[in-house]
Amino acid sequence: MEIKRQELGDKEIIRLIGEIDGSNVDSFEAVMTEASQKCSELEVDLEKLEYVSSAGLRVFLITEKQMKQDGKKMIIKNVGEEIMDIFTVTGFVKLLNIER
Repeated sequence: MEIKRQELGDKEIIRLIGEIDGSNVDSFEAVMTEASQKCSELEVDLEKLEYVSSAGLRVFLITEKQMKQDGKKMIIKNVGEEIMDIFTVTGFVKLLNIER
């Protein structure tokens, strides 16, 4: 997995490339935690994400809940068909703010 970050004032964009699985989920969680604490709006671009494990889904959910609790916003964009299938099957489409 590769993570690209871009700060635009109080907004941060995170672009994920590759796969999120048990081997790299800790790095993913660290980046998401840091970004969510620094910005008021977090945009996560999944255009080049090929796979996300249940551990990765957990990070999305924790980040969404924390940001909402802090009055902040997380938007997930450019979700490919395979990742959207994972979000749909797990019910995460109802829990996350997804823009296609």
